[in-house]
Amino acid sequence: MQKENNHELEDELRSEYDLTQMGEGIRGKYVDRYRLGTNVVLLEPEVAEAFPTSESVNEALRLLMQIAIRKKSNK
Repeated sequence: MQKENNHELEDELRSEYDLTQMGEGIRGKYVDRYRLGTNVVLLEPEVAEAFPTSESVNEALRLLMQIAIRKKSNK
């Protein structure tokens, strides 16, 4: 059973936030980037320490791919 919520929503926005300065949002601003897709991978801390940038991770994985291809072609 659901409890009835008799509490009215209270405005919790702090007075120092001036909404007139925020402007309007732009609908679809990131839609093209979203359509390209993203691939986020979380690294374990020790791996992230060894490969601190996405470039270093990509370089290591490309080398691993080359090794795997060579091993496969030698069989």
